[in-house]
Amino acid sequence: MSSTTLPSELYESLLLKLVAVLEITRDNEGVTTPQAKQKLLQATNDFRNALAHAKELALNIPGGEFTVEEQDDVIRMLEALRDRKRARLVQFSSRDVKSSHTRNDVKMEIDSMASTPFEG
Repeated sequence: MSSTTLPSELYESLLLKLVAVLEITRDNEGVTTPQAKQKLLQATNDFRNALAHAKELALNIPGGEFTVEEQDDVIRMLEALRDRKRARLVQFSSRDVKSSHTRNDVKMEIDSMASTPFEG
């Protein structure tokens, strides 16, 4: 898994872990027995650890160091750059291309060795 992707399974499992905690607390026997208390402790720790891991991953997403305003500024700057490049491309493509040589002026130099088969 790359460092830029978030494991969606982790986020999907958070709700299931929370439901497990709630089901234990609403069980008929409640949390009066040592086994029920241990089960609740385990489920609560499992949920807390998964939540802490999900929070850590969310806080470390690349690019999160800009505020919304700063992101908007960068987007506007990139759009302006794109528009300038498009304008230059349109300007360049609308120019007539003229060669300084006419077809008859161009002389070719023929290398007699290039067309001779190699015998050896």
